[in-house]
Amino acid sequence: MPKNRLPIKNAVITKKELNNAYQLLYKEVERGHQGYVICPLVEASEKTESENVNDYGKKLCELFKNRIHIGILHGKMPAEEKQRVMEAFLKKEVDVLVSTTVVEVGVNVPNATVMIIEDANRFGLAALHQLRGRVGRGDSQSYCIFVDASKKEEQNKRLKVLKDSNDGFYIANEDLKLRGPGDFYGIRQSGEFDFDLADIYQDADILKIASADAKEILKKDATLSTEEYEPLNRFLQQKSIHQYTNL
Repeated sequence: MPKNRLPIKNAVITKKELNNAYQLLYKEVERGHQGYVICPLVEASEKTESENVNDYGKKLCELFKNRIHIGILHGKMPAEEKQRVMEAFLKKEVDVLVSTTVVEVGVNVPNATVMIIEDANRFGLAALHQLRGRVGRGDSQSYCIFVDASKKEEQNKRLKVLKDSNDGFYIANEDLKLRGPGDFYGIRQSGEFDFDLADIYQDADILKIASADAKEILKKDATLSTEEYEPLNRFLQQKSIHQYTNL
């Protein structure tokens, strides 16, 4: 990180605590800064009660009584309109940008110091970490507020990871622990991986050594047909994983 940047201050709140978040947002705008509010939906849906940018933008206009300028941004807008809104935000003509995840990458507004992510429990940790990276890009203290609407312990654990750290490597590691690695040779993207002898988290160093040893053995004898590796060949056949030895 550049030397002039301060660590982002994070908070996980419930819907009941949103007024405090709005007060922080308003204070930052009064100081000459800007902010984001991220919603998971573009417009209201009958299938979910999650927040949407169109209604949220109107709500903020009413809440702040038009004392601050609200902008709307989402992926369904024509490219020219999206560009116009982003340019207005860059020029500080828009104080708060209510947006979907279209701002997740490639947006650099150093003057933005606050981000409120509504229904944060609906996003993955990687997406949330990327979104949070849109603030804290200047030399002023920045804040990211994750609104948890799930009331589920599992979701609370996920969001606590983000609250406690701004380190992407730490977050990725904790995400792996929470979700599980899934299938290395299948299509399952999460869930526990069943090792017979090792644990993917506690035995990571041993697994690296085992992987290096396996590559070295296969360099010497790719089919494990020599007398030296014949016992290993029998073991792999018994375990029904011989198909992987030539990968």
